[in-house]
Amino acid sequence: MIGKLKGVIDEIGDDHVLVDVHGVCYVAFCSARTLGRIGSPGEAVTLVIETFVREDQLKLYGFISAEERGWFNLLQSVQGVGTRVALAILSTLSAGEVANAIALGDKTAVSRAPGVGPKVATRIVNELKNKVPAGLSMGDSDGVAFRQEVGEGAAPAAVSDAISALSNLGYSRDQAAGAVSAALKKAGEGADSAALIRLGLKELAS
Repeated sequence: MIGKLKGVIDEIGDDHVLVDVHGVCYVAFCSARTLGRIGSPGEAVTLVIETFVREDQLKLYGFISAEERGWFNLLQSVQGVGTRVALAILSTLSAGEVANAIALGDKTAVSRAPGVGPKVATRIVNELKNKVPAGLSMGDSDGVAFRQEVGEGAAPAAVSDAISALSNLGYSRDQAAGAVSAALKKAGEGADSAALIRLGLKELAS
């Protein structure tokens, strides 16, 4: 099994990269986000690899980080999500944005990925709630916990109202939640929605 590739980029396709490792070229299928970050042909690259072996094929999937690979595998534990859909989600949302969308119960964000309908998006946010990829921590645990409170409807009314107001202004639910979380730290737990909206807008503008 291949766990990592270190080599030189030979070619970048629409959904894959060809990595030259000492004269042997490997095809690694990647998300659009990963393909946009790895560099250009002729440059050195390191990819975390997930190897898929089937009776009739062997495929390598490449990721910029262990976190991205972890979400790729965890997403596939949901019925209706295969490798193609998992890569589509990770092309649309970063690994951190996937975690935040699930914590918020934001199926709209997940359904922006090609091939992900409302039913699959709902299953993803419901089944993966409170889960993280094996071997990885929650990262910003305070931020995730805050988003889970919001997603579960357990946040104070002022917080929910402020997030709703910022979302109505065109910000994503994740952006709004992050801004209100930062505003709450500055204003204190007793802040009203007007104060949170005002401070939240400042956060988003900075």
